[in-house]
Amino acid sequence: MGIYEFHAKTIDGMEVSLEQFKGKVLMIVNTASKCGFTPQYSELQQIYEKYKDKGLVVLGFPCNQFMNQEPGSEEDIKSFCELNYGVTFPMFAKVEVNGSKKHPLFSYLTSQAPGVLGSKAIKWNFTKFLIDQTGKVQKRYAPSIKPNEIVQDIEALL
Repeated sequence: MGIYEFHAKTIDGMEVSLEQFKGKVLMIVNTASKCGFTPQYSELQQIYEKYKDKGLVVLGFPCNQFMNQEPGSEEDIKSFCELNYGVTFPMFAKVEVNGSKKHPLFSYLTSQAPGVLGSKAIKWNFTKFLIDQTGKVQKRYAPSIKPNEIVQDIEALL
């Protein structure tokens, strides 16, 4: 199974296939609006704007599993991201990234790029996964790694 076989619901409620991103470099991030790492939306947007014409797409997946830091509706999240950070990269409906209701995409991502000591769990909001143009998961980044610190890895794939 590859990344392009997964489907997800956009923040506007439309079911889409990740196959539409074939041939692109992807940065997939679990996000939250009320987290200490929330300002990373700014850098994610800047990176998206800078590299989207070269083939980068940032995909944001809101998640409320960490200290209830994403309590709002999809409409609340969309408004928050647009008004506060000017987010234009694709955002998706809220997902779970751990546990029995874990979205299949995140099961795949964590199996391909486990965390510290081989953990398949996501530890916090703003964990990032970098995927190459063939759909291969290249690397996983801890929440504390800022998007701008990943630019060199992104450029190497573009």
